[in-house]
Amino acid sequence: MATSKKTVTVRQIRSAARLPKEQEATLRGLGLGKIRRTRTLEDTPAVRGMIRAVHHLVEVVEE
Repeated sequence: MATSKKTVTVRQIRSAARLPKEQEATLRGLGLGKIRRTRTLEDTPAVRGMIRAVHHLVEVVEE
């Protein structure tokens, strides 16, 4: 029996230039770093917290 894990897709929409290093590091942790780059990640509380920390730089893509 295979369990299907929930995923969330995020896309970077703004640059991290001139922002605190913590926010830049959070983007890197999400696998982002360039505008319009998209990553599909496992939907965990940790990932949701990272998205919340940089919500002004990313968007959650609905599939």
